[in-house]
Amino acid sequence: MSEQIIELNDSLDTMVFYGVNNRNMLCMKDLHPQVRIVARGYQVKVTGSEEEIKRFADTLRKAEQYCLHHGTLSEAELINLINGQMPKTEQHDNLILHGVNGKPIIARTENQRRLVSDYLNNDLVLAIGPAGSGKTYTAIALAVRALKNREVRKIILSRPAVEAGEKLGFLPGDMKEKIDPYLQPLYDALEEMLPQQKLNEYMEKGIIQIAPLAFMRGRTLGNAVVILDEAQNTSIQQIKMFLTRLGIGGKMILTGDLTQVDLPPSQRSGLRDAIDKLEGVEGVSVIRFEEKDIVRHPLVTRIIKAYEKGEKLKVES
Repeated sequence: MSEQIIELNDSLDTMVFYGVNNRNMLCMKDLHPQVRIVARGYQVKVTGSEEEIKRFADTLRKAEQYCLHHGTLSEAELINLINGQMPKTEQHDNLILHGVNGKPIIARTENQRRLVSDYLNNDLVLAIGPAGSGKTYTAIALAVRALKNREVRKIILSRPAVEAGEKLGFLPGDMKEKIDPYLQPLYDALEEMLPQQKLNEYMEKGIIQIAPLAFMRGRTLGNAVVILDEAQNTSIQQIKMFLTRLGIGGKMILTGDLTQVDLPPSQRSGLRDAIDKLEGVEGVSVIRFEEKDIVRHPLVTRIIKAYEKGEKLKVES
């Protein structure tokens, strides 16, 4: 008799992989009756003959890769894998990753697809355009994919804590409770891409960090995907500070909408200044999203066009 401990990928959602009440592991045990299995956390201990252990390990790795890629693993899918048949899955063009419950996260528009390709070929991408065009959502999907594929060690998400035209005044609670209202859109996107337990684990370990822009000073952000959302609300000094945090093995994505600047009228947006200075620099890509990229309610597109028309008439008069 031999014994082997198999280490699972720590990006795996073990609740999905093991199944409800360990149904998937019980299924594997039924189909490999010659081995004894003890699964705990990211370790699976297997006891049996060397040949049977190898057969079981092959099955386990197939199931692991399927679950990592698709974000789901049912008993039917597992049985197909064990029988040497890849489960039939719906094919999607421009797939970035599978989110919670196997939901496909897809680059749906031309500029979203360009963001995906430019991210691969550049270390700094500036994505600007109207609300609802999927800039931040696509950027976070790219970061989660990079983390799952072990291309980076961390995801760092940041936003300037600038109120959108209203003063919130004193906010009760600790630091996290004070800044969470500004960062909720980032949590919303992450919750679609990672199971809640896995997201909590990553945040507790500091693998995913969400912080206001002011917390970036003095840091060197290497081996990480760093995303600055709502970058139009940074000052020139803030965005320079942020950009110079980039470390070895790191990538940055800045997203913003230059038509929704909440800074004082006398203050120039750091994002606009960065585009003017950096567009054309090697390793930097600037992507301009348009109304046709909006993937929210169709009315959002009409609202944006109406406001643009109003602004144009105001300038002309």
